[in-house]
Order: sequence, then structure tokens, then C-alpha cells
Amino acid sequence: MKYFRPLVPYLVGLGILLSYSEFYKVGYSNLIGQAILFTIVVCIPISRTGRMSYVDIGWPWGLVLLGVVSFIFSTGNEIRSFIVSMMVILIGLRMGLGAIKLWRVGYLEKEFPRYEYQRILWKEEGKENTQLALQVDAITQGLANASFLAIPISIVSSNISETINIIEIFGILIWASSLIIESVADVQKLKFLRRMKKEGKKNQVCNIGLWRYSRHPNYFAEWMVWNGLVIMAIPSWLSLERSGSIEWYFLGFGLLYASRMMYKTLVYTTGAIPSEYFSLQKRPDYKEYQKTTNRFFPGPNKEK
Repeated sequence: MKYFRPLVPYLVGLGILLSYSEFYKVGYSNLIGQAILFTIVVCIPISRTGRMSYVDIGWPWGLVLLGVVSFIFSTGNEIRSFIVSMMVILIGLRMGLGAIKLWRVGYLEKEFPRYEYQRILWKEEGKENTQLALQVDAITQGLANASFLAIPISIVSSNISETINIIEIFGILIWASSLIIESVADVQKLKFLRRMKKEGKKNQVCNIGLWRYSRHPNYFAEWMVWNGLVIMAIPSWLSLERSGSIEWYFLGFGLLYASRMMYKTLVYTTGAIPSEYFSLQKRPDYKEYQKTTNRFFPGPNKEK
């Protein structure tokens, strides 16, 4: 049971999504699509290589699939559906194209540190069957695309109103600005690494630009990207209210939990904490960096 426990929240989220008749087609079609995609792109390669890194291809392209399926089976206003579908497709393409590039140059031939960290956690939890743990972890990523991450997209796509609400505009602006910030952070780190390589310096701490205010500005911005989608979905969720409907409240919970899920993932599961576990071992100055710079939420430097 301990191996399959991580699946439970996502199965609950899937149940919440499918409890609404408006989401049947998009929910089931997306679920089938995610299952096929993850089986071919993630689960089979994992079984052959024992490496979890293939998730970095499957998950973002699963978002692209979610956006396409959402638009095809949308029951709401076409303009709104197109906007939210393109938002999630762009999120997926940004990471998916980068993942394919990493795969082509051979980076997927070794396990990424964040997935090596998973093995440490599994050992602490007494999970000795690594192959089973790998497959379950991969399935949770696919279920995330089919459950909580699909909830805000599905809600927005069901809204038949032709008027774009001010809250929706606010959510779109948060999404767009956060996506730009995430890209800027990635570019700044890439330039820093290239400069360090040119200067012959190894294991240096990137503390320039946005990295001066957060040790993980890219992860924070990715979280805010999804918060933008959640905010955008609020007016559409309110429009679905049915008198005395318990499903409506669960749907609202699922919408908020999408933000919580991404925060937990980007900080604890495959984000900040796993990254810093290895950075402390590789980079002598990283401990000082931790003392002066916020881990996740950006802010002014702390005093030593």
C-alpha cells in the first residue's frame, strides 16, 4: 500500500473533475491521451533504463495534449477556450521543446539529481522495490495532468459567457508576467554557467539577476504561472454554482489544491529541496548563499 499511496490524491482529483457532466468528454479524453502518452514516452523507457528523467518529456507534452483536448471538447465560449488552451499549451511547449533538446544531446542518458533524490526518500520510507516506485511516480505525473492541473482549464473552457471578466484578465496577466520571469531566470542562469565555463570556474553559485532575490526564481515563477490559471478560473467556477451542490464545493477545493500541489512539487518533491541537497555537496559557497537569499519567495537579501 505504501507504494500506491501517492496515487490517492490524484485519483480523488480525477473523481472531482469527472463528477461534473460538463467535463465528461474532456476529462475522459484527456485521461486516455495521458495514459497513452505516458505509457509510450515515460513508463516503457523507465522500465528499460531504470531512469526517471523521461518524465521531463512526458509531463510537459502532456500539458500540450491537455490544451488541445480541452479546446476540441470545449463546451464554452470559443474565444475564452482558445485563450486558456493556448496558455497551457505554451507552458508545455516551453518545457517540452527544451526537454527534447536535452534528450537529443544525451542528457537523459543519466538520471537527473532531483530524481536521484527520490531514491533517497524511498529508501527512508522503506521502499525497496525501486522499479515499482519509479512506475508509480511516473503515473502520478500523468494523473496530475488528468486531474488537478486539468481542473482550472476545464472550468474556464466550460464558461459560455462572451464577456471576459476583470478577474480573468488579472489571471492572464499573472500567467504572462510569470512565464516571462521564469524564462528570464533560466536565461540568466544559462549565461552564468557559460561564463563560468569560459573562465574555467567550476561549481560556482549563481547569484546574479533574479537569483539574488530567490534561490529558485524559476520555480517560484512556474508556481505563479499556475496561480494565474487558477485565478482566471474563479469567475467560471462561480458561474457553475448549483444550489446545495456538494460537487461544486469539491470542485472549488480541487481548483485551490492545484496551486497547493504545484507548490509542494516545486519546493519539496522535484524542486528546491532536492536541488539544494546536491548543491550543498557540490558548491562550497552554497551554504552562505542559503543564509543570505530566500529559498522560494523572492525578497531582499538577509543579513548574515
